[in-house]
Amino acid sequence: METLLIATPAGSALIDITRQVQEAIARSGIQEGICALFLPHTTAGLTLNENWDPDVRHDILLTLGDLVRADPRHRHDEGNSPAHIKASLVGHSVTLLVSQGRARLGRWQGIYLAEFDGPRQREVWVKVVGE
Repeated sequence: METLLIATPAGSALIDITRQVQEAIARSGIQEGICALFLPHTTAGLTLNENWDPDVRHDILLTLGDLVRADPRHRHDEGNSPAHIKASLVGHSVTLLVSQGRARLGRWQGIYLAEFDGPRQREVWVKVVGE
Protein backbone atom coordinates (compact mmCIF):
# COMPACT_ATOMS: atom_id res chain seq x y z
CA MET A 1 0.00 0.00 0.00
CA GLU A 2 1.13 3.54 -0.71
CA THR A 3 -0.04 6.81 0.81
CA LEU A 4 -0.37 9.94 -1.31
CA LEU A 5 -0.21 13.24 0.60
CA ILE A 6 -2.31 15.98 -0.93
CA ALA A 7 -2.31 19.57 0.35
CA THR A 8 -5.71 21.11 -0.30
CA PRO A 9 -6.66 24.78 -0.60
CA ALA A 10 -9.04 26.64 1.67
CA GLY A 11 -12.74 25.87 1.47
CA SER A 12 -14.04 23.47 -1.17
CA ALA A 13 -12.15 22.22 -4.22
CA LEU A 14 -11.88 19.30 -6.60
CA ILE A 15 -8.18 18.47 -6.88
CA ASP A 16 -7.11 16.36 -9.85
CA ILE A 17 -4.95 13.53 -8.46
CA THR A 18 -4.91 11.43 -11.65
CA ARG A 19 -1.18 11.89 -12.25
CA GLN A 20 -0.25 10.93 -8.68
CA VAL A 21 -2.44 7.81 -8.83
CA GLN A 22 -1.01 6.77 -12.22
CA GLU A 23 2.51 7.20 -10.81
CA ALA A 24 1.65 5.06 -7.76
CA ILE A 25 0.31 2.33 -10.04
CA ALA A 26 3.50 2.47 -12.11
CA ARG A 27 5.64 2.19 -8.95
CA SER A 28 3.71 -0.92 -7.93
CA GLY A 29 5.00 -2.75 -11.00
CA ILE A 30 1.62 -4.41 -11.49
CA GLN A 31 0.56 -4.54 -15.13
CA GLU A 32 -2.93 -6.08 -14.85
CA GLY A 33 -5.29 -5.94 -11.86
CA ILE A 34 -7.18 -3.42 -9.78
CA CYS A 35 -6.33 -0.26 -7.88
CA ALA A 36 -8.32 0.61 -4.78
CA LEU A 37 -8.24 4.20 -3.54
CA PHE A 38 -9.46 5.09 -0.06
CA LEU A 39 -9.62 8.47 1.66
CA PRO A 40 -9.52 8.18 5.49
CA HIS A 41 -11.17 11.54 6.16
CA THR A 42 -14.73 12.55 7.04
CA THR A 43 -14.92 15.96 5.36
CA ALA A 44 -13.52 15.06 1.94
CA GLY A 45 -14.22 12.44 -0.71
CA LEU A 46 -13.02 10.76 -3.89
CA THR A 47 -14.72 10.76 -7.26
CA LEU A 48 -14.22 10.30 -10.98
CA ASN A 49 -15.40 12.95 -13.38
CA GLU A 50 -14.53 15.03 -16.43
CA ASN A 51 -10.98 16.35 -16.51
CA TRP A 52 -11.11 18.38 -19.71
CA ASP A 53 -13.37 21.35 -18.88
CA PRO A 54 -12.67 22.94 -15.45
CA ASP A 55 -16.21 24.36 -15.49
CA VAL A 56 -17.46 20.86 -14.62
CA ARG A 57 -15.56 21.01 -11.32
CA HIS A 58 -17.02 24.43 -10.65
CA ASP A 59 -20.53 23.19 -11.42
CA ILE A 60 -20.21 20.14 -9.16
CA LEU A 61 -19.05 22.27 -6.22
CA LEU A 62 -21.73 24.88 -6.92
CA THR A 63 -24.51 22.29 -6.97
CA LEU A 64 -23.27 20.49 -3.86
CA GLY A 65 -23.14 23.89 -2.14
CA ASP A 66 -26.74 24.55 -3.16
CA LEU A 67 -27.87 21.11 -1.99
CA VAL A 68 -26.07 21.17 1.37
CA ARG A 69 -26.02 24.45 3.25
CA ALA A 70 -25.21 25.39 6.81
CA ASP A 71 -28.33 25.01 8.92
CA PRO A 72 -28.80 26.33 12.45
CA ARG A 73 -30.39 22.98 13.33
CA HIS A 74 -27.07 21.20 12.74
CA ARG A 75 -25.68 20.03 16.07
CA HIS A 76 -22.04 19.24 15.28
CA ASP A 77 -19.91 21.53 17.48
CA GLU A 78 -17.17 22.10 14.90
CA GLY A 79 -19.59 23.88 12.57
CA ASN A 80 -18.60 21.86 9.51
CA SER A 81 -21.65 19.63 9.18
CA PRO A 82 -22.09 20.55 5.49
CA ALA A 83 -18.60 19.20 4.78
CA HIS A 84 -19.45 15.90 6.46
CA ILE A 85 -22.70 15.61 4.52
CA LYS A 86 -21.06 16.41 1.16
CA ALA A 87 -18.33 13.85 1.84
CA SER A 88 -20.97 11.21 2.53
CA LEU A 89 -22.73 12.05 -0.73
CA VAL A 90 -19.51 11.85 -2.77
CA GLY A 91 -18.05 8.79 -1.04
CA HIS A 92 -14.60 7.84 0.21
CA SER A 93 -13.36 5.22 -2.23
CA VAL A 94 -12.80 4.49 -5.91
CA THR A 95 -11.89 1.20 -7.57
CA LEU A 96 -10.04 1.31 -10.88
CA LEU A 97 -9.11 -1.34 -13.42
CA VAL A 98 -5.38 -1.55 -14.16
CA SER A 99 -4.23 -2.57 -17.63
CA GLN A 100 -0.77 -2.27 -19.12
CA GLY A 101 0.45 -0.71 -15.86
CA ARG A 102 -2.04 2.18 -15.91
CA ALA A 103 -5.49 2.97 -14.57
CA ARG A 104 -8.01 2.46 -17.36
CA LEU A 105 -10.05 5.65 -17.40
CA GLY A 106 -12.61 6.92 -19.87
CA ARG A 107 -11.47 9.47 -22.43
CA TRP A 108 -12.49 12.47 -20.33
CA GLN A 109 -12.21 10.97 -16.84
CA GLY A 110 -9.96 12.18 -14.07
CA ILE A 111 -9.60 11.15 -10.43
CA TYR A 112 -10.49 13.85 -7.93
CA LEU A 113 -10.03 14.44 -4.24
CA ALA A 114 -13.10 16.45 -3.25
CA GLU A 115 -12.17 18.82 -0.43
CA PHE A 116 -15.06 20.28 1.58
CA ASP A 117 -13.29 21.64 4.68
CA GLY A 118 -9.87 22.92 3.65
CA PRO A 119 -7.16 23.78 3.85
CA ARG A 120 -5.95 20.38 4.97
CA GLN A 121 -3.22 17.81 4.45
CA ARG A 122 -5.11 14.78 3.11
CA GLU A 123 -4.04 11.19 2.65
CA VAL A 124 -5.16 8.93 -0.17
CA TRP A 125 -4.38 5.27 0.39
CA VAL A 126 -3.54 3.38 -2.80
CA LYS A 127 -3.54 -0.41 -3.02
CA VAL A 128 -2.76 -2.11 -6.34
CA VAL A 129 -3.46 -5.82 -6.62
CA GLY A 130 -2.44 -7.95 -9.60
CA GLU A 131 -4.34 -10.73 -11.31
